[in-house]
Amino acid sequence: MMCLNSPCTRPDLNSLLRTADTGLNHHRVRWDRPVIQCVSRFDSSNANSSSASIHTGFSFGAGLVGRSRFEWQSFCSILASKVISLEQDTEKRNGGGDGVAAVDCHPALDLVSVKNQPVSQALLHRPLSIADLSPAPMHGSQLRVAYQGVPGAYSEAAAGKAYPNCEAIPCDQFDVAFQAVELWIADRAVLPVENSLGGSIHRNYDLLLRHRLHIVGEVQLPVHHCLLALPGVRKEYLTRVISHPQALSQCEHTLTKMSLNVVREAVSDTAGSAEYIASNNLRDTAAIASSRAAELYGLNILADGIQDDSCNVTRFVMLAREPIIPRTDRPFKTSIVFAHEKGTSVLFKVLSAFAFRNISLTKIESRPHRNCPIRLVDDAEAGTAKHFEYMFYIDFEASLAESRAQNALAELQEYVSFLRVLGSYPMDMTPWTPSSPQD
Repeated sequence: MMCLNSPCTRPDLNSLLRTADTGLNHHRVRWDRPVIQCVSRFDSSNANSSSASIHTGFSFGAGLVGRSRFEWQSFCSILASKVISLEQDTEKRNGGGDGVAAVDCHPALDLVSVKNQPVSQALLHRPLSIADLSPAPMHGSQLRVAYQGVPGAYSEAAAGKAYPNCEAIPCDQFDVAFQAVELWIADRAVLPVENSLGGSIHRNYDLLLRHRLHIVGEVQLPVHHCLLALPGVRKEYLTRVISHPQALSQCEHTLTKMSLNVVREAVSDTAGSAEYIASNNLRDTAAIASSRAAELYGLNILADGIQDDSCNVTRFVMLAREPIIPRTDRPFKTSIVFAHEKGTSVLFKVLSAFAFRNISLTKIESRPHRNCPIRLVDDAEAGTAKHFEYMFYIDFEASLAESRAQNALAELQEYVSFLRVLGSYPMDMTPWTPSSPQD
């Protein structure tokens, strides 16, 4: 039996899918295909993604080690067809033992019986195949890319822009997309971190710190919002507009100018709001989503381009289990997060380390320090002064292959109590143009 991360911990992969008979070898995802669902919390702090491998002498990312691909394919074929009969034969010879010495003269694969395992592990209907465990391709095609939402979401479009011809894997929550990469169900994740109108997506900043994935790229996607409703529904019939909170904020002024007497309700996804209206035949509700979502779910476009500014762009980051090697032959961006035990007083020194070396910052974001949200300043009996504690996220325009970036981080380490590099990756140099219905 093959295990992930450790010999004694195996995720219940079937529970990750809405339908139990759907395998991990995804084909092109359509709107009616299953979506990865939220599972129990994956403790990334105990998982070293760089060493994740199957305990058969093979490594996911590095290809085959010590054996040929033909031999490995033969092993999988033999296991799929003969493991049950061999278990029975072994029990007869050994009086109920679980070991298998060899399979058709091939070396044994350290099989583990599932008889005494928990029920959830014993119910794995299909063993992993060579298609599931094959090394990820080095270039865009056939990569499995996780995104939050359902088909028709802007995140799906961003995944397609970042990795053309990839297999897009929809996930119902942001943290599930992180888990999909950590559990080797997906090779990459493409998730939004900020919008030119709505600002930062704070949830993903928190998840970047909680998980051990690396930023390996970014993509900027022009966002073109539409007001969608069922065929035959007119705007004056509407009593409610639903969409993702970011989409609602990006269209706030336009909706006000339209003089619609509607309640605005936030849901988890733009395309998901369109799917919800279509599946429930809601004739008093409209969704803010893309024109592709209207096409997928059979809705009409009541109003086109309703974002408050035509230059509405969302920045997505591409995440992987391993970092990429920084280079100096093209513009790079580096993302870091740091904290200091004495609060924000060190922030000026941190900024000076970059300014002295002529390194431009493109973003600075503060988030509450979850492990120590409040710092006590004075323990006097008359009263205790309390300051909020923050983590600081910074993006700067430099590659870690450059000495000035290395020296800046070396100076930072003298001031801060915690410093982590989230990634050093190529900048998206695509010009920002006003969004259009084709985007």
